[in-house]
Amino acid sequence: MNLYPARSYLKYLLKARHYKGHGIHSPFMFELVNDVLYNKNPFYAFREIDGYRDVLKRSRQSIDVTDYGAGSHALKNDRRKVSRIYKHSAIRAKYGEVLFRLINKYNCKNIVELGTSLGVSTLYLALTGSSRNVYTIEGCPETSAFALRTFEWLELKNVKLVTGRFRDVLPGILEKLDTVDFLFVDGHHEKEATIEYFRMCKQKAGNGSVFVFDDIHWSKGMKKAWQTIIKDSDVTVSLDLYQLGVVFFCRECKKQHYIVRY
Repeated sequence: MNLYPARSYLKYLLKARHYKGHGIHSPFMFELVNDVLYNKNPFYAFREIDGYRDVLKRSRQSIDVTDYGAGSHALKNDRRKVSRIYKHSAIRAKYGEVLFRLINKYNCKNIVELGTSLGVSTLYLALTGSSRNVYTIEGCPETSAFALRTFEWLELKNVKLVTGRFRDVLPGILEKLDTVDFLFVDGHHEKEATIEYFRMCKQKAGNGSVFVFDDIHWSKGMKKAWQTIIKDSDVTVSLDLYQLGVVFFCRECKKQHYIVRY
């Protein structure tokens, strides 16, 4: 049993703060807190995604999973039920809604996701608007095929799903883009790989780009990767939400790091 996330969570709770009200000196952080983190206004897309979640929970289908990353703490067999993949791998609704609101708030056009899985997180990226360009990469062929059927069923024309290892196919995607306005890394939870993907995508980051990393407290390696990322000279504002780590490339802001109780 991996006890590292539990110990890390206790440390997070001791350091995390609620950033509410008028005690925030940074205008950037004030808007971020009120418009993204603690904004509970519902969107129609959330109901659509919740409907897909219900489908996954009830699914009796099984698929063969090829895992090129660090694997799963909970799922060890290659043949896995879709319902169990959903239970242990799908992004929680409150964090998915953070992705959705970040994209809306900062009007991100070109979006890259590393780790499609069953496509739940991709829906939070793509349903922000048909004008968004979402490139999502999944290493496992069967998982990718499952997600693709979902995107076709929902008639999502703005999602481009690419199957392959991240380091093999990501360069080709980056070549097509002038900027990466939003990056969501949710796969290959290893220190060196995470840092490598960050540096590859940083070359296409513009002023105002937002990069989000899932499971930053998943292991010692992921924690070290996160610490390397937030110390990068091009990163200004960074947020630790425990499950997610969010960094901003905003030249107008001073370098600041927040550990937010969320």
